[in-house]
Amino acid sequence: MFYFDTSALLPYYREEPASGLINDMLLGLEPPVLISDLTRVEFLSAVARWVRMNELTESQAGLIENTFLEDVRSGLLVGCPLKREQYRQAERWISSRKTSLRTLDGLHLACCLLQGAEMVTCDAQVHSAASTLGVPSRLINAPASANR
Repeated sequence: MFYFDTSALLPYYREEPASGLINDMLLGLEPPVLISDLTRVEFLSAVARWVRMNELTESQAGLIENTFLEDVRSGLLVGCPLKREQYRQAERWISSRKTSLRTLDGLHLACCLLQGAEMVTCDAQVHSAASTLGVPSRLINAPASANR
Protein backbone atom coordinates (compact mmCIF):
# COMPACT_ATOMS: atom_id res chain seq x y z
CA MET A 1 0.00 0.00 0.00
CA PHE A 2 1.29 3.47 -0.86
CA TYR A 3 0.57 6.81 0.79
CA PHE A 4 1.07 9.87 -1.41
CA ASP A 5 1.84 13.10 0.38
CA THR A 6 0.72 16.36 -1.19
CA SER A 7 4.07 16.97 -2.90
CA ALA A 8 3.68 13.68 -4.77
CA LEU A 9 0.00 14.12 -5.55
CA LEU A 10 0.07 17.62 -7.05
CA PRO A 11 2.22 16.68 -10.10
CA TYR A 12 -0.46 14.18 -11.10
CA TYR A 13 -2.95 17.00 -11.61
CA ARG A 14 -0.74 19.77 -12.98
CA GLU A 15 2.30 19.58 -15.23
CA GLU A 16 5.45 19.77 -13.12
CA PRO A 17 8.95 18.32 -13.56
CA ALA A 18 8.03 15.13 -11.64
CA SER A 19 4.68 14.62 -13.43
CA GLY A 20 5.88 11.90 -15.79
CA LEU A 21 7.39 9.82 -12.99
CA ILE A 22 4.32 10.25 -10.79
CA ASN A 23 1.98 9.32 -13.66
CA ASP A 24 4.04 6.22 -14.46
CA MET A 25 4.04 5.15 -10.83
CA LEU A 26 0.30 5.65 -10.38
CA LEU A 27 -0.44 3.73 -13.58
CA GLY A 28 1.62 0.81 -12.25
CA LEU A 29 -0.07 0.67 -8.84
CA GLU A 30 -3.05 -1.33 -7.77
CA PRO A 31 -5.59 1.14 -6.35
CA PRO A 32 -6.32 2.51 -3.89
CA VAL A 33 -3.63 5.01 -3.02
CA LEU A 34 -3.84 6.37 0.51
CA ILE A 35 -4.03 10.05 1.29
CA SER A 36 -5.09 11.77 4.51
CA ASP A 37 -7.69 14.38 5.32
CA LEU A 38 -4.72 16.73 5.59
CA THR A 39 -3.77 15.96 1.98
CA ARG A 40 -7.20 17.12 0.80
CA VAL A 41 -6.84 20.46 2.58
CA GLU A 42 -3.25 20.98 1.40
CA PHE A 43 -4.24 20.05 -2.17
CA LEU A 44 -7.07 22.59 -2.26
CA SER A 45 -4.82 25.21 -0.65
CA ALA A 46 -2.19 24.71 -3.37
CA VAL A 47 -4.79 25.10 -6.13
CA ALA A 48 -6.08 28.30 -4.50
CA ARG A 49 -2.51 29.63 -4.25
CA TRP A 50 -1.90 28.90 -7.94
CA VAL A 51 -4.99 30.95 -8.82
CA ARG A 52 -3.91 33.84 -6.57
CA MET A 53 -0.46 33.79 -8.21
CA ASN A 54 -2.03 33.71 -11.70
CA GLU A 55 -0.51 30.30 -12.45
CA LEU A 56 -4.00 28.90 -13.09
CA THR A 57 -7.27 30.39 -14.23
CA GLU A 58 -10.44 29.82 -12.23
CA SER A 59 -11.68 27.35 -14.85
CA GLN A 60 -8.39 25.40 -14.77
CA ALA A 61 -8.53 25.33 -10.97
CA GLY A 62 -12.11 24.07 -11.08
CA LEU A 63 -11.14 21.29 -13.47
CA ILE A 64 -8.22 20.21 -11.26
CA GLU A 65 -10.36 20.26 -8.11
CA ASN A 66 -13.19 18.34 -9.76
CA THR A 67 -10.79 15.71 -11.14
CA PHE A 68 -9.18 15.29 -7.73
CA LEU A 69 -12.52 14.99 -5.94
CA GLU A 70 -13.75 12.49 -8.55
CA ASP A 71 -10.61 10.39 -7.96
CA VAL A 72 -11.52 10.40 -4.26
CA ARG A 73 -15.17 9.49 -4.97
CA SER A 74 -14.17 6.73 -7.38
CA GLY A 75 -11.86 5.08 -4.84
CA LEU A 76 -8.60 5.71 -6.68
CA LEU A 77 -7.58 7.83 -3.68
CA VAL A 78 -8.72 6.74 -0.24
CA GLY A 79 -8.51 9.10 2.68
CA CYS A 80 -7.48 8.01 6.11
CA PRO A 81 -8.72 10.28 8.89
CA LEU A 82 -6.22 11.80 11.26
CA LYS A 83 -6.80 10.52 14.76
CA ARG A 84 -5.29 11.19 18.14
CA GLU A 85 -2.68 8.44 17.70
CA GLN A 86 -1.28 10.12 14.55
CA TYR A 87 -0.97 13.43 16.39
CA ARG A 88 0.78 11.72 19.34
CA GLN A 89 3.21 9.93 17.02
CA ALA A 90 4.06 13.19 15.23
CA GLU A 91 4.58 14.86 18.63
CA ARG A 92 7.01 12.12 19.70
CA TRP A 93 9.02 12.40 16.50
CA ILE A 94 9.18 16.18 16.52
CA SER A 95 10.08 16.39 20.22
CA SER A 96 12.88 13.82 19.70
CA ARG A 97 14.65 16.47 17.57
CA LYS A 98 16.32 13.77 15.46
CA THR A 99 15.08 15.30 12.21
CA SER A 100 14.00 18.65 10.80
CA LEU A 101 10.46 17.31 10.55
CA ARG A 102 7.78 19.97 10.19
CA THR A 103 4.34 19.73 11.80
CA LEU A 104 2.23 18.75 8.80
CA ASP A 105 4.89 16.44 7.39
CA GLY A 106 5.00 14.71 10.77
CA LEU A 107 1.26 14.10 10.52
CA HIS A 108 1.63 12.71 6.99
CA LEU A 109 4.38 10.33 8.14
CA ALA A 110 2.42 9.27 11.22
CA CYS A 111 -0.63 8.49 9.11
CA CYS A 112 1.54 6.51 6.74
CA LEU A 113 3.24 4.55 9.53
CA LEU A 114 0.02 3.69 11.35
CA GLN A 115 -1.61 2.55 8.08
CA GLY A 116 1.38 0.33 7.28
CA ALA A 117 1.96 2.13 3.98
CA GLU A 118 5.03 3.30 2.12
CA MET A 119 5.34 7.08 1.80
CA VAL A 120 5.71 8.51 -1.70
CA THR A 121 7.02 12.07 -1.71
CA CYS A 122 8.77 14.59 -3.93
CA ASP A 123 10.18 16.33 -0.84
CA ALA A 124 13.75 15.29 -0.04
CA GLN A 125 13.45 16.59 3.54
CA VAL A 126 10.38 14.42 4.21
CA HIS A 127 12.11 11.41 2.65
CA SER A 128 15.18 11.98 4.83
CA ALA A 129 13.05 12.26 7.98
CA ALA A 130 11.14 9.11 7.02
CA SER A 131 14.40 7.20 6.58
CA THR A 132 15.69 8.39 9.96
CA LEU A 133 12.41 7.46 11.66
CA GLY A 134 12.10 4.03 10.03
CA VAL A 135 9.10 4.85 7.85
CA PRO A 136 9.32 3.22 4.41
CA SER A 137 9.62 6.03 1.88
CA ARG A 138 10.16 6.53 -1.83
CA LEU A 139 11.52 9.84 -3.13
CA ILE A 140 10.39 10.78 -6.63
CA ASN A 141 12.91 13.17 -8.16
CA ALA A 142 12.31 15.07 -11.35
CA PRO A 143 14.75 14.19 -14.14
CA ALA A 144 17.83 16.45 -14.10
CA SER A 145 16.96 17.90 -17.52
CA ALA A 146 13.56 19.02 -16.18
CA ASN A 147 15.24 21.21 -13.56
CA ARG A 148 17.00 23.41 -16.12
